[in-house]
Amino acid sequence: MKTKLFQTTSSWTNLVLRLLLAGVIFPHGAQKLFGWFGGYGFEGTMVYFTETVGLPWLLGFLVILLEALGSIVLLAGFATRILAASYILLAIGIVITSHLQYGFFMNWYGNQPGEGIEFFILWLGMSIALLLSGGGRYSADKYLSRVITEQAHSY
Repeated sequence: MKTKLFQTTSSWTNLVLRLLLAGVIFPHGAQKLFGWFGGYGFEGTMVYFTETVGLPWLLGFLVILLEALGSIVLLAGFATRILAASYILLAIGIVITSHLQYGFFMNWYGNQPGEGIEFFILWLGMSIALLLSGGGRYSADKYLSRVITEQAHSY
């Protein structure tokens, strides 16, 4: 099981997907956790999640951690498949609760009441690719996979 979880290739593509997905998700997490980039910070985000969106406190807390800290872990390529699966579930949840009603397109021109789902389709595509094939080149998963395989062969 461990071998399958951490197994990956030396693919440059997976490295690029991992770095870009982490690079896009981290600023959103930093808004929620630290208040960076014009965000509301932890307290403001938790109030929004629990009172406006209606999420349980624990779920809101996990969303913030997944976006802020999970993206840093993804950058390192550790537990890529677990994070990718988590990001798939998160993106689906965000789409269903907050964006599906606004259609496909982002609100580039400010002429619709909210943002559409196109950003999350890209997020999902990148996450699905990482779930299927792992973290790729220069990932902690690549190193762990090698260590696990060597240990299995030494017994």
